[in-house]
Order: sequence, then C-alpha cells, then structure tokens
Amino acid sequence: MHDADIDLMIELEDRHWWFRERRAILRRELRGLDPRGKALDIGAAGGGNTRVLTQMGYDALVADYSEAAVEAAKKRGLKAVHADARDLPMESDTFDVVTAFDVLEHIVEDHLATEQIARVLKPGGTALIAVPCDMALWSAHDEAVAHVRRYSREELVGVVEKAGLDIERVWSWNVLLRPIVAYRRKESTGFDLAKLPWIVNTGLSAVITLERYLPVKSLPGVSLFLRARKPSASDV
Repeated sequence: MHDADIDLMIELEDRHWWFRERRAILRRELRGLDPRGKALDIGAAGGGNTRVLTQMGYDALVADYSEAAVEAAKKRGLKAVHADARDLPMESDTFDVVTAFDVLEHIVEDHLATEQIARVLKPGGTALIAVPCDMALWSAHDEAVAHVRRYSREELVGVVEKAGLDIERVWSWNVLLRPIVAYRRKESTGFDLAKLPWIVNTGLSAVITLERYLPVKSLPGVSLFLRARKPSASDV
C-alpha cells in the first residue's frame, strides 16, 4: 500500500463506517479477556485499532512493515516498530493478545505470519484475525492494495490451525452490504476507499450495525473474522 493510501486511511478511520464497526468488533471480542496484559497489533497502519487496545487497558505495540505507518502511529502517541510479519522481532510467549486485521492477504507466505503470531502469543493468549474473503470478489481494488489472495473459510482455518492455534470462532462480516460491494468492485479501477457524504456514511453505518443482531454470520460476506487461542499447559 502506498504512503498516500495510508495517510487517507488515517484521515478517514475515525468516522468511516468500515473502520468504526471493525473497532466495535474488536471491543466486543476483548471484553471477556482478563487480565489486561500486553498486546501486539500487526499491520496496524496508523493505529486505529491499537488505540482500542490501549483504551481497554492493554500495553499495546504497533508492528507494521511500512515505515510511514510506524511514523504515523508514533505521532499519535503509540508505541510502534518496523517489522515483517513473517519474522517478528519479538520474544516468544510475550503477548496476551495479537491482532492482525487485513494483513495475511498481503503475504505470499501467509503460513510464516501465522506461525509468528502463534510464537509470540503467550500460552492461553488470543489471536484476532480479519481477512477479505471470496476470490469471486477479486477486483482492481485488491490489486491496488497489493493483495495476493482473498480467503475461503477453509483456507483461513487451515493456515491458522497449521500454526498450532486452536480455532474458537470464525464468522463472516459485511454480509448485508455484500451485493453493493460486489457491484462497486466490478466497476473499480483501483483503490476505492474514499470520503463519503455524511448521509451515505450514516446509512451504511446503520446497515452494518444491524448486522450485529441478525443471524447472518455464516453467510457469504466481504470479510472473515477469526478468533483463536494458543494452547496452554492446562489444555493437556
């Protein structure tokens, strides 16, 4: 992703419906976890999700391959390091939570990234992962943001289980808006994240919020979320 695209993401993420709802998902997934310890946010860009981690009491660290993203996170008062997800410069068994939202799809050797996630997690720690799903939605947008794949459930579960993590839950996201996204992506000529008129952003926010309460998480969506746990000695 180009530096200009990262700057645009940072500019939009506080208000844009996509980013706001994903932060809400992260908050919900974190609420049942105790104690609040150390967290690693891989591929955090400007650190919008990292701020959620810190707000909920975690000692959070941004790790991003982009130097521009690392500098942006630091300017926002976050701890950040330049790092390759395939070879994280952190000690094993360090973090209680590791998040990787929209990271794996950029990496050819995605198994190396999931192995690193498993390595740096403490036993009993939680991994939260999000990826774009379904190659039927592949478009110029994916090429513009340097995706190498979109995932099926089986592919995502397989690469995470191969790393030694226990899958707790997998669910679809952005199900209700999939038809609109599919149409937009067919017309896409590149990176399609943009500032939206207030009324459009409000309407899309209402739709994606409604999705929280409907039984649609097993249906095809635009993204997949996965929650996994690193086995501990008590699991034996």
